[in-house]
Amino acid sequence: MADVNLLRAVSPAAPIAASPQFLREAEIRRGIELLYFGYSNMVKGADVHLAAQGLGRAHHRALYFIARRPGMPIGDLLDLLNITKQSLSRVLGDLQARELVVQTVGTRDRRQRMLSLTAAGAALETELFECLRDGVTRAYGHAGQNAVTGFWTVLTGLIPPEDRPMIEALQQAAPAERSAA
Repeated sequence: MADVNLLRAVSPAAPIAASPQFLREAEIRRGIELLYFGYSNMVKGADVHLAAQGLGRAHHRALYFIARRPGMPIGDLLDLLNITKQSLSRVLGDLQARELVVQTVGTRDRRQRMLSLTAAGAALETELFECLRDGVTRAYGHAGQNAVTGFWTVLTGLIPPEDRPMIEALQQAAPAERSAA
């Protein structure tokens, strides 16, 4: 929260609504700063949890997407994370060594390697998700439905159009959502 308070200290009278000049540099910079500060604060609790286990954000992203789509081929995870094969190999090696992720041979194509979380991996991913969920839930509740829809529209606009089908497929293939606590 210190980052948000710093932003308020720098611009205490900043309007809550975007100005009609929202495409000017100052407004764009404000949005970028809010994305940076918001993301930093959102992942802070998960980062502490990960660091205690010798893991980082790349491990977290892999766990998150594997949880969203169990049985995902390695190639699909590589596309989602947009990292090198070498980086993904290191991340998956760490997760497999800790018995958080398992690889199985594809049923239709034996060359494919399918990824799933172990019970321990699912438990860790759930703990990490809970670290993120509380802050996002609070922010969504404060902003309201229309603002959340607008936020999703902006974030979708940041994704290149050619990558959007991959994201939409991930969201459609995700297992049933966890119930709210």
